[in-house]
This record gives sequence, C-alpha cells and structure tokens, in this order.
Amino acid sequence: MNSPHYYNGTNGTNLTFSPPRLRLVCCCAILWLFQPIMARAEQARIAIAANFIGPSKVLIADFMHKTGDVIIPSFGSSGQFMLQIEQGADYDVFLSADEAKPAKLVKDGFGADKSQFTYAIGKLVLWSNTSAYPASENTLRAARYGHLALCKPDIAPYGAAAMATLVQLHLEQSLQPRIVMGMDIAQAYQFVQSGNAELGFVALSQLYNQSSGTVWVVPSTLYPPIRQNALLLKQGEQNHAARAFLAYLRSKPAQAIIATYGYDIP
Repeated sequence: MNSPHYYNGTNGTNLTFSPPRLRLVCCCAILWLFQPIMARAEQARIAIAANFIGPSKVLIADFMHKTGDVIIPSFGSSGQFMLQIEQGADYDVFLSADEAKPAKLVKDGFGADKSQFTYAIGKLVLWSNTSAYPASENTLRAARYGHLALCKPDIAPYGAAAMATLVQLHLEQSLQPRIVMGMDIAQAYQFVQSGNAELGFVALSQLYNQSSGTVWVVPSTLYPPIRQNALLLKQGEQNHAARAFLAYLRSKPAQAIIATYGYDIP
C-alpha cells in the first residue's frame, strides 16, 4: 500500500509520510488543539469550616469532574483559619461557618472586595448517641448526664450558637460544670460519638446518614442565624480555579447538594 502524499506549497515538493509518521503528526496536532484547555486547569487551596466537611467533599468531587481543576481542601474551625490567613497561610478561598470572620478579613485587607456571599445557613442540633439520654430540651434541663459537648464559642460559630441557646434557656450557669469543649464542631461530634459525652451540640449536616442516636433540632429563635459565608482571598484573586469554584458554589446543582445535608439556602 502506498503511503499518502502531501504537497508542500512552499517549494513545490511532494512530502511522503509513512503510516507511523502520519500517526505521530496526528497525535501532535490533537495535543496542540487541546493545549489551551489543559493549560487552563489550575489548583486552588480552600479552608473549609468543619461542619461543612460532608457536603464539601461531594461538591469538590463534582466540580473537579466537571472542570478538570483541582481543589485542595483543609478542614478546621473558622476562628483558627482566620488566624492562619492573617498570618500568611496560602489559602485561595475561605468557607467560613459565619459571616463575621470573612467580613473582618475583607476589612483587614486579606479578602477580595465584594466577593463575600452566603453559601449556606446552618442548623444547630442537640445529639445523643445513647438511648439512656434521648436528645430533647427536657433531657438538657434535667441535667442527669455527666458531659455536654460543644465547640469553643470564641473560635467556632456553632459553639457560639450553642452557648447562645444555653443563655436563652437560662442554663449557662447550671450546666457549666458539665460542658466539655472541642476545638471545632468535628471534635464536639467525636466526644458524643465515642461516648465521652452523653449529649452534644453539633451541626445538623454532621448527622447526614447517621443511623444511631436521637436528635433535637434547636429552634432557630434560640440563637442568631448561622449564615455561612464564602470569601475569595487576596491570594486567590488571579486563580481561575478559585474563582470558578465560588461561581459553582452558587449554582443550582451545588445548592441542591448543600440542601441535601440539611442546610437552608439563602
């Protein structure tokens, strides 16, 4: 079989490509065509409040599948992340558990102007993992249990919401000896799950697919709204992946995932 002939209009000569060489040329052409798409793929580092671990993993997987960009998450308390960002931590996006910390970061020059928005409204619950102490306001008031877990209110918004609830119920003084503090909402959850605390204030989203225990959804009138805000940080202003992820977070598919985990959508 004869090899294909190609005419080179520059000098009027015929070019003969053997099949292997032709395949090589075609592959190079395809790579050249897709080079702009490949070049646009970036990675972004995101600091994520611990209550949002479950939905964020689903969101990140969906986003990376759709875009090819890479998201590198870190999980912890919002207060700790704010301190790290102020000390120069190289995050591109901050998903806080409140609105005050992103607002402070913008004010102090660490966040991009007008990039802050509410991506979810959290719900506080009282959770018990033992049938001996069913989660309810009555159980909370009876105080026959040994330990009540919550996260530190000065650095974790869900801890602040839990403390506000105790104040509204006039229990903050009487229950003080029973309170055990977690550094973040994930640690408060672990205290209850492990049995080190009979009751604990956690985020409703943490109990997604939780088959054991009982839950009391704390009335929203007992604590200030937990408006969880996202922020594009100064370091991420020129990061395509960071900006694209924030845009995705506001999309209907992303909001549907967030709502599945028990959050209200603004």
